[in-house]
Amino acid sequence: MTTSEIIVTGIGVGRGLVVGDVRRMPDPLPEPAQTTSTRTADDEIVRATQALGETAADLRARGVQAGGVAKEVLDALALMADDPMLLADVTKRIESGSTAERSVFDAFAGFASIMQAAGGYMAERAGDLGDVANRVIARIMGVSAPGVPQSTTPFILVARDLAPADTALLDFDIVRALVTTDGGPTSHTAILAREKGLPAIVGATGAEVLVDGDVVIVDASTGDIVLHPAAARIDEALLEAESRQAAREGATGPGRMSDGHEVALLANVGSSTSASAAVDAQAEGVGLFRTEFLFLDNDTAPSIEEQQVEYSAVFDKFPGQKVVVRVLDAGADKPLSFLTDEGEENPALGRRGIRALLAHEDILRDQLTAIAQATATTSADVWVMAPMISTVEETEAFVGICREVGITKAGVMIEVPSSALLADHILDVADFVSIGTNDLTQYTLAADRLLGTVANLQDAWNPAVLRLIREVGLAGERTKKPVGICGEAAADPVLAVVLIGLGVTSLSMSPTALADVRAEISRFTLAEARQLAERALSARNAKDARAAASLAFTH
Repeated sequence: MTTSEIIVTGIGVGRGLVVGDVRRMPDPLPEPAQTTSTRTADDEIVRATQALGETAADLRARGVQAGGVAKEVLDALALMADDPMLLADVTKRIESGSTAERSVFDAFAGFASIMQAAGGYMAERAGDLGDVANRVIARIMGVSAPGVPQSTTPFILVARDLAPADTALLDFDIVRALVTTDGGPTSHTAILAREKGLPAIVGATGAEVLVDGDVVIVDASTGDIVLHPAAARIDEALLEAESRQAAREGATGPGRMSDGHEVALLANVGSSTSASAAVDAQAEGVGLFRTEFLFLDNDTAPSIEEQQVEYSAVFDKFPGQKVVVRVLDAGADKPLSFLTDEGEENPALGRRGIRALLAHEDILRDQLTAIAQATATTSADVWVMAPMISTVEETEAFVGICREVGITKAGVMIEVPSSALLADHILDVADFVSIGTNDLTQYTLAADRLLGTVANLQDAWNPAVLRLIREVGLAGERTKKPVGICGEAAADPVLAVVLIGLGVTSLSMSPTALADVRAEISRFTLAEARQLAERALSARNAKDARAAASLAFTH
């Protein structure tokens, strides 16, 4: 590094390497003044109602254009703008003499405070409320809402955070990479960037030094942003970027290490649409089929027949291939009125996942019955797993019900330390396990995976997390049963090699990550992966573990 270069570090998303000029996201609109309205209350209510409706429609239109996960996020934001309780709050404030824009600001702020107090996923969504409020207020004022800078030349976007409505419709020919000071690897920004294949670095707390026009190198594989790079460094980065792209394009076929050891590379999907993207990316099957899309935003659970149709639509896209279905994972960040308890002080540690399903066994049985019926009419190799297993007893209960309805391959997710440490006993009962590294990391480090203030702790490279994964891998080897990874860690190409060294037999990820992971694991033998794993395990923190693995081999 030359003396003029400055290194800013965050958490990388993907393996992209980009050189470009910085453009910063504009600041939000100023807080509306607390003044008495000069209009009638009826006029102000019309202004607010119209702006809320137009904002909701705009968000839905953006969702249709973006598709995939982005559509789900934007539809959820549109529901916020359409919320009748929010409109009632706005109306009440206007009738007390406030302006439409100030009433909207205060109403959204009140809702955001409630969501912040709830913690977890709800707290993260509170930040999204601020963006929706900005868009509504801009419409009331007749001005443009802050958004992605307009440009005809490519740039690297730097922001405090990026609203889902902006991330969803980024022009990837113009925005070459994304840097945010807030958020972690499982924030909505990171998830959408990963889905779109956009190189990103999140949680880069020192990125405030970056200003418009700065030339930077963004390396998502290391999480480094190099400010004022020397000419030689830029040339080196451009060559490395070409090399990575060539390796990515040349990586095809099943997942295989350089010694021939096979590791199934699967995709995470949440609908038949995302399943099509997985097929296009040469996924060898599905390692995580999220079924929540059938249940969220409903007052009652869908019927067996309705569920069967949706499951069959996904199964039929993978003839002869594995499809791992996760039964409904509700609670904490995904409350459902007909399933989860209201008023829990800490829902992340309450009745969620399998606990909620076993408390409402009829819903679980209906879902398993629908899956079994869909399985009977497809050639896909369907496996089923339960979320948030903590004990052997929960495993026995779930597997028992699966057997009753005719499901032959029943497994569980390892997402909390207790199940990782009991993996040998759990695998005596279950046919397989799949490790959800997002939740395993947050519960191991006691750090909310969606809270920006503790994003630095949400890192699956932490040796404590890796040691728990090794326990599961050893249990899989002893019982000769499959151990998969379906968390975001599987999409980190270097970490993927380490995970294989820890005993993992399959990796499931966003379809856009498959090519990078396929290329990376092909560079190593199984013996080398095990050596990498030992180096990472012996580290004292996540940074050292990542560095030890990254520098161990120079293929």
